[in-house]
Amino acid sequence: MTTIPVSRRRLLRLTAAAAGLFAAGRPAAAAVPALTFDELYGKVSVLGLTFSDKVKGLAGESVSMRGFMAPPLKAEAKFFVLTEIPMSICPFCSSDADWPDNILVVYLDRAQTFEQANARIEVTGRLEVGSWTDPETGFVSLLRLVGASFAAL
Repeated sequence: MTTIPVSRRRLLRLTAAAAGLFAAGRPAAAAVPALTFDELYGKVSVLGLTFSDKVKGLAGESVSMRGFMAPPLKAEAKFFVLTEIPMSICPFCSSDADWPDNILVVYLDRAQTFEQANARIEVTGRLEVGSWTDPETGFVSLLRLVGASFAAL
């Protein structure tokens, strides 16, 4: 058997070329659609808030949003409220009829410690649409991100 000597430089080039061919054969990862607070709701009717066409179209899909974490009820939990602007008090309301149009409940995969309320974050999760009451807390929401994660910007 004959061995062919390969220089380190040639080996690196061959490895890089093979990696490029491998990556070219994979489908590109789909970008997660982004939502803004202005895109959550359509026209306000006599019945209250209505969901925007974009929200209706993205229901059940993974989306990302940017905003601020409202002060949590406890230091570590599996959920928080994402707000359009920094808040100094918790924005949970007693019913979905009183639901503000510039907040979104975020349910995380696991309990974790939260960011400061004035730190801008990006959240990614599956969008759930419609009135729902959390059985553990009794909090009511119209829109939620579930199975979510967040990162400071």
